[in-house]
Amino acid sequence: LSTAFRLPYLFLEKLFFLPNLGPSVLPSLMEPEPSKQDNERSVGMAQVIPSGTNMDLTQDILDSLNVAQASEDNKKNLDDLGGTDGLASRMGLNLKTGLTDSQVEASRERYGANIFPEKPMKSFLTLFVESFNDTTLIILIIAAFVSLIVGSYEDPDKGWIEGLAILIAVLLVSTVTATNDYQKEKQFRDLEKNSEALDRCTVIRNGETLRVNPDLLVVGDVVSLKSGDGIPADGILFEGSGVKCNESALTGEPDDLKKDFFKDPFFLSSCVVTDTGTSGDAKVVCVGIGKDSQWGKIKANLTSEAANTPLQDKLEDMVELIGKGGGGAALLTFCALIAMIWLKYDGEDPWTHVIEAFIIAVTIIVVAIPEGLPLAVTISLSYSSKQMLSEGNLIRQLQACETMGNATNICTDKTGTLTENRMTIVEGFFAGKAIDQDAFETVTPSEVMKADFALNCAVNSNVFLQDKDENGKAYDRAKVVGSATEGAMVLLLRKWGINYQASRDTYFSTSRDMQFPFNSTKKRSTVILCDYPSGDSKVKLLCKGASEVILADCTHFADESGAKQPMTEAKRKEFLDLIDQMAGRALRTLAIAHKDYKDLNAIPANYRTDPPDSSDLILDAIVGIIDPLRSDVKDAVKTAQGAGVMVRMVTGDNIITARAIAQQCGILTGTGETLTKEMYEQLKADPAKLNAMLPNVACIEGPVYRNLTPAQADLVLERVQVMARSSPDDKYLMVTRLNGHGLPANQKEWETLHPGRNYESEKDLFLPGYKDEWKASRPNGGQVVGVTGDGTNDAPALKASDVGLSMGITGTKVAQNASDVVITDDKFSSIVRAILWGRSVYDNIRRFLQFQLTVNVVALALVFIGSVAGFPPPLNAVMMLWVNLIMDTMGALALGTEKPTAALLLRQPYLRDSALVSKPMWRNILFQSAYQLILLLVLLFEGTAMFGDKFLRGDYCMNWKLSNGDKSYDLTAIGSLEVKEQYNGVGVIGSDLSAQSYYTTTETGDGTTCGDFYRVCGSDNNGECYQDNFASNYDTGFKSACLDNCAKTDYDYTHFTIIFNAFVWCQIFNEFNARQIKNDPNILSGIMQSKMFLLVIIVTVLFQIFVVELGGDWVRTTHIEFNYWAWSVLFGAGSIPVGLLMRLCPIWNEEDEESFFGYVMPS
Repeated sequence: LSTAFRLPYLFLEKLFFLPNLGPSVLPSLMEPEPSKQDNERSVGMAQVIPSGTNMDLTQDILDSLNVAQASEDNKKNLDDLGGTDGLASRMGLNLKTGLTDSQVEASRERYGANIFPEKPMKSFLTLFVESFNDTTLIILIIAAFVSLIVGSYEDPDKGWIEGLAILIAVLLVSTVTATNDYQKEKQFRDLEKNSEALDRCTVIRNGETLRVNPDLLVVGDVVSLKSGDGIPADGILFEGSGVKCNESALTGEPDDLKKDFFKDPFFLSSCVVTDTGTSGDAKVVCVGIGKDSQWGKIKANLTSEAANTPLQDKLEDMVELIGKGGGGAALLTFCALIAMIWLKYDGEDPWTHVIEAFIIAVTIIVVAIPEGLPLAVTISLSYSSKQMLSEGNLIRQLQACETMGNATNICTDKTGTLTENRMTIVEGFFAGKAIDQDAFETVTPSEVMKADFALNCAVNSNVFLQDKDENGKAYDRAKVVGSATEGAMVLLLRKWGINYQASRDTYFSTSRDMQFPFNSTKKRSTVILCDYPSGDSKVKLLCKGASEVILADCTHFADESGAKQPMTEAKRKEFLDLIDQMAGRALRTLAIAHKDYKDLNAIPANYRTDPPDSSDLILDAIVGIIDPLRSDVKDAVKTAQGAGVMVRMVTGDNIITARAIAQQCGILTGTGETLTKEMYEQLKADPAKLNAMLPNVACIEGPVYRNLTPAQADLVLERVQVMARSSPDDKYLMVTRLNGHGLPANQKEWETLHPGRNYESEKDLFLPGYKDEWKASRPNGGQVVGVTGDGTNDAPALKASDVGLSMGITGTKVAQNASDVVITDDKFSSIVRAILWGRSVYDNIRRFLQFQLTVNVVALALVFIGSVAGFPPPLNAVMMLWVNLIMDTMGALALGTEKPTAALLLRQPYLRDSALVSKPMWRNILFQSAYQLILLLVLLFEGTAMFGDKFLRGDYCMNWKLSNGDKSYDLTAIGSLEVKEQYNGVGVIGSDLSAQSYYTTTETGDGTTCGDFYRVCGSDNNGECYQDNFASNYDTGFKSACLDNCAKTDYDYTHFTIIFNAFVWCQIFNEFNARQIKNDPNILSGIMQSKMFLLVIIVTVLFQIFVVELGGDWVRTTHIEFNYWAWSVLFGAGSIPVGLLMRLCPIWNEEDEESFFGYVMPS
């Protein structure tokens, strides 16, 4: 349609209800013919009052607009519906005011909620079955079945018990393993759900802009998206120009894709808006939610596996090493037990003994492999992450929890982290007049003051004020959604009685005007009003940004009458002094300026992509904005510094403001130098003088730092605590120089980073340097760096850090996705708490490691020595599996959930590669192992004598039964004098025993039979006699020739029960010792707060009583008298005084200083 046709058509439109073709089809008579870019901004922008209903808009129709990888077909189907306007009409949707509450409920009822399907978790049964994939468990199960079969054959009544008992113990171990795996998977999913629960998106409903959880979106919702926002549902763009999205998360396409009205207006959930071009935001209407979105259709078939953390990997390496040692111990024990078959049992029942030896050896391997170490990490991380969430830290990556404990640097933003993010304008320069803080509170603004300043504040911003929460409850103070700085400006307008939203609606048109969001390089944001209805100038450029930067581009200023006056050097100095004065009072300063053009022909042709906002500006105002420090920030900073963590403030404020705030909150310590750009320009001609100054620089400007050489940057990083006027790139350069992440590894990577530069001659001149040079200067490795960030441009620094800390309130989705931890309350004190919990995780793992290594050493040594000494294994297979449960699962629960104490922040961070087991820990392990092993060996060899010979050594048979009573056997070959004498009394010729020949046969009639054993020892309770007179001779073969295998019920287990009981009580008391891994003798410190520890101790004691008293033939334990219980507990309690003595020992009582890697704050 031609321009001339516009007015007649508008008349006919009203008269005959013709379709509204919108401003893109009916261009204004006041404007030149629209370009393609004009059309891009205006197509689909008709804000019709809808007459349709969504009842004829089926899910199939919506699906036809949202087919994966088919944007052309989707666009054709959209056009067939009449474009976005036709779609909105069918939905009954007003694109300007959004859905009404009743429409929201109707849409949710028809199309469902925006909840994405998840792949079901593995069931407990599946995990239980998978737990049997462990090779050692499989071998143990096979051995148990063999024992079951052989035992049942040899002793049908009781021979099957041992094999079945082992199988039951294996089932118990597998159940615990499956439970732990299930909890680990559930925890991982809970982390994702916690993250999703904090998500918010901006939606327009009932004409109001709201912040809601994405789960509450419905088909037809109008969503406003800014740069850095995640896309919460599939939608169609109807407002915005130059918008770009990154769809790599869904399609794999790495490059940002442009979204426009002609080719591809489709937005995909799970992707990210990377640029809103010349628009403040992009508005889309939702057409695909939840399971019907493209992301929802594939998410059900995807699952995220919980990856190991670095500490888990390190521990698994240790598990493998310990496992090899356990395998060696098992092999030696097996060999010793096999040798005993002939040395002790004269080759009797070899297969039975081989099976028993094999079971013991495999059980040793099961016990030796400390599966509990990675489990302890999981339990500790799970517990800590839940506690941290309640303290303002949402853990997105589990490894971040442990890594934060050894952080040496925190590079933090100022706004919202150190301050309250409640910005308020408290003084400034307006229309040629400076107003201080006292006068500003009561000032009545003139119309001149309001003029361009108020227009700039209202139009040149994307912020809005929210007066009620999601539940309709009014806030005490209007909540700023968007930039806090812009929020301070619109709050001032509200105070002055100006409706900022009405001003936007009146003067700004998304289909006509241009908006350029804040540019971190130019330090400003800009709006161009192309049809300003006032005065002779029809085009107005509005600009706001960093005060000294904007001031440098101003050639005029507005006086009290509103007239523009030339910016003389004297006036410019006056303004600079005003800026410095406000900055010295820790105020953030902002300059507001404008520029007028007669019409669009007067403005540069490329204004749509490159606004002419860097010259010939008219200064309207300079405002001072206060953002109070958080009440807890001083103490938090001091605590972090006391923990050896260098806190560095990285801010866009000018260096005077930044230094003042750093001093207020305690970041700036000592009397370091301040290096500004002007000073650097003077000093760089004298590198020696510059290099001499750099180690003492406490405050530096970003433009200076980015121009240093790598070697000079290292000098600065020894001391610098404030970087002002920094860009996101400056933050990235600081982080990579500190920790070495992302540095070029070779010439090709360096040249890609520095195109056109010569690698050989210039590689040492430009930041961030290169890998080899960086490593050579850091023999101990790099720093562990935590970085805060809230903006999209912070993502590279967050990714390059060891722990990325994004802001939960002010952070963009891009920043949050790039981070490891979301600080839900945006407080610096929450970051310090993350350090505290990280150190707690690390120390809890070391506590458990100290405990488990002690158990391992003692158990393996006891079984091996007992076997070599000719005893049956003092700890049988079932006993050792019970011990395995104590030290793995229950030990991990007890020691992995200790709460942190403030003392953890009194030490320096550990080196990245410092040993997990410190010297004091090795001392504790050796002392406790020595005590326990000596105690148990004394009980093994002298236990019967210690308790008055009331029982015999080892597990011995109390009642032996004859298998061959009439069989001839030379009883005198036993070699016992007592036996010979009794044997002589039944017919041996002669009385000189030493001269007699005792070889007899049944044919001669003067021999004896196996039955004569009863004449010597009796038919009942003959076990002690057998032990004293028959079992001591290894060469007779008497047992295999004459006796049945002893029935299980005829064994006396008292001796080994006492040993087993004493061993377990040693571990119970040593768990108290393990709570302290250094020299603190107070092992009960904070014990009442460690509820899980106390619960585990109680459960362990109860189970131990059950196993000892009721285990019987299943465990080979027996009821023992009260005094034996008392002695067992007393022996175990001996670990406590041993623990006290070992901490007083001057050997290895301090950790190596080389293990630590922190800072001593400059003074």
